[in-house]
Amino acid sequence: MIRMGFALLLACAAGVMDMTASGQDGGWRPLFDGKTTAGWHAFKGKGMPEGWKVVDGALTRVAKAGDIVSDDEFGDFELTIDWKIAPKANSGIFYRVVENDPDPAMWMVAPEYQLIDDAGYPAKLKDTQHTGANYDLQPPARLAAKPPGEWNTTRILAKGPHVEHWLNGVKLVEYEIGSPEWTALVAKSKFADHARYARATKGRIGIQDHGDWAAYRNIRIRELR
Repeated sequence: MIRMGFALLLACAAGVMDMTASGQDGGWRPLFDGKTTAGWHAFKGKGMPEGWKVVDGALTRVAKAGDIVSDDEFGDFELTIDWKIAPKANSGIFYRVVENDPDPAMWMVAPEYQLIDDAGYPAKLKDTQHTGANYDLQPPARLAAKPPGEWNTTRILAKGPHVEHWLNGVKLVEYEIGSPEWTALVAKSKFADHARYARATKGRIGIQDHGDWAAYRNIRIRELR
């Protein structure tokens, strides 16, 4: 019986380790339940815009709606999110979004992980506008997105000023907010006239409505200590 008890204890311990490794524990929690829009609201608004719906278990932009943000705020975190977009579409994922800034748009205050149809977007793209880019500042190391209509997995790691952009298991961008390199890039970008751009150390997760169909699922986050 002692041997059986010890074996059972080992099995339980292995189960706990498997649970942590699979992301069912270890501080991970969902930001989207796959059934409702609970936990999200319109950027600088109340409630969810009508153009965002849950379709086939995904948070989906189906009509003109506006940007949305998480109810909760995060400083240091690891975020994973599955997404797919329509052909010729454009969208983005933002982090440390603040809503008390006088600037009216989310892109004016928070860094963006770019999402776009790299091959089919109707306008010519700069290298800093491709999927996974630190938008308008740093290009992705390579193009790693799947074709429109297929699911991709994005990972964003933010620890203090250090940020990493990952896509489908590939690290695309790494940067230090506030570093001399960062400051020089911002000075030459569309953000130069927005003094509080990327200054927040804590804020909401944002999803952009750029006028195109896009879907998001398996949105999970864990806070880093």
